[in-house]
Amino acid sequence: MISKDQKKQIEELTLLLEQAHGEIQSALAARKTETALQLLEDCQNSAIFLGEQVEQTQGEDFATVRYLEEYCEQIYQTYQALAQGEGENQETAFDREQDENRETASGQVPHSVAGQGTVRKTIQETALDQKVDICLDKLDALAQKITESIRRDIPVRREAVFLPYKASMWDSLESVWQAADADPEWDAYVIPIPYYDRRPDGQLGQLHYEGGQFPDYVPVTGYRDYDLEKRHPDIVFIHNPYDGYNRVTSVYPSFYSGELKKYTGRLVYIPYFVLEDSDTDNPKWLDSIKHFCLSAGVVTSDQVFVQSETLKRIYVNNLTEQYGLGSRKGWQRKIYGTGSPKLDKLLCTKREDLTLPDTWLQLIHRPDGSAKKVILYNTSVASLLEEQGKMLQKIQDVFQVFRENQEEAILWWRPHPLIVSTIRSMLPHLLEEYQRITASYCAEGFGIYDDTPDMTKALMFCDAYYGDKSSLTLLARKTGKPVMLQNASLLLHDAPSQGPGNASEAPLAALRQRMLEKPYKEDRSVNLYSLLKLPGFSDSECLPCQPCGARIWDQSKAL
Repeated sequence: MISKDQKKQIEELTLLLEQAHGEIQSALAARKTETALQLLEDCQNSAIFLGEQVEQTQGEDFATVRYLEEYCEQIYQTYQALAQGEGENQETAFDREQDENRETASGQVPHSVAGQGTVRKTIQETALDQKVDICLDKLDALAQKITESIRRDIPVRREAVFLPYKASMWDSLESVWQAADADPEWDAYVIPIPYYDRRPDGQLGQLHYEGGQFPDYVPVTGYRDYDLEKRHPDIVFIHNPYDGYNRVTSVYPSFYSGELKKYTGRLVYIPYFVLEDSDTDNPKWLDSIKHFCLSAGVVTSDQVFVQSETLKRIYVNNLTEQYGLGSRKGWQRKIYGTGSPKLDKLLCTKREDLTLPDTWLQLIHRPDGSAKKVILYNTSVASLLEEQGKMLQKIQDVFQVFRENQEEAILWWRPHPLIVSTIRSMLPHLLEEYQRITASYCAEGFGIYDDTPDMTKALMFCDAYYGDKSSLTLLARKTGKPVMLQNASLLLHDAPSQGPGNASEAPLAALRQRMLEKPYKEDRSVNLYSLLKLPGFSDSECLPCQPCGARIWDQSKAL
């Protein structure tokens, strides 16, 4: 099996053989025998090279190799015929010279002698031309067999291209790429694509490229080094569905889903996020996720993979409502509820396989080596847009709680990777204050600031989750961690009854169960101080690993 590039090169070489046959005929028509002989030598050398290339990958008994051997033998026969004819032509030229000498000596040539050389020449050349024509016809027929055999018999490794734009969102594609990369019949390419921030006026702003932020084990191909139009990959995977309709960022316009669709046999969209799908009877929640279902990438792609059959039904219902009842079967065929690769990476990772920076380890461990509680604090784009300045106050309030309790617990703050871009584009009046808060937190050093591309470490090392509702919320629950959502309106330092001395005395087991069963209900009797009291939970409580990446890959390549 060979790559598409290798097969294309082989096909181009056979095309050159056919073109050379035409040049041989033109040379012979002009009586340029030496040129024709040289072209035959070139054809034979090319056929030998081509045979060696095919034999290396397909074996010496392969059909194409046998045709090439026949072709080389026919080249030899044609060459011999031409070489023999060239010698006879030289004899004919000698006869013509003798006729001319006789005519010069006597003034006329005897009837029995005159024209003998010319007649011999005509007969010999006609016979030679016929013989060469037969040889060339055989060469053309063999070249056609070679071309057809290459096209029909040589299997080709097909190409799958993965086009992430944010390194922090790579986990939504990684396990599918791993399955494609392990498939012997496919070549998989990871090609991070550039993206722009949006300015407050909606125009494209600063250009970003995160190709250098991917894990070392992921071979990255530059987006300028892979020509989608020329290569026309069999499958293209994307995780950004918004095209030009995102108010915060925009991938480079040539990578919009409508453009990509022109240059691939199949466009596949996998969301970069996961959603909690247990609230399907809540009209407000259903309305809040409608824009995900109707995004450009969902509509344009040939296949869409969402995290569950429940989400599939929601997508299909929204799309049917938008495009009419007659479109329902089409959406049902193209949308799959196979699962999210984001869960694959998380559930297949062991804490002992991860390493943390020394500065983070020093924050987590006390001088005696014992570990403090680690609370993952996630701040989302959606909450910031909704609460705006109130959310900045809430963040500072949370910092104060952990500043006061830093000997007992460590705050692991992981803001959404696009939060600064969002503020710059949509809330520019808050940018300076947000940057001041971030700089102050990092300078004080009582907690971890995590802006790395990989969220796995945060989820594996934390004892509990606190913060906004997002993909991280569901992922934390999947690993058995207790979850509490923050309320931007509740500032603990402005509510004395909610202080550390008045925290709920509910048994810790019941408290944890309450959080797991009702993760999105703000409970004022169970506040952040209570969360600090929770014991750690072992990795054995995580859900069993059931990767979906391989299944997504199988479903993608099957159609």
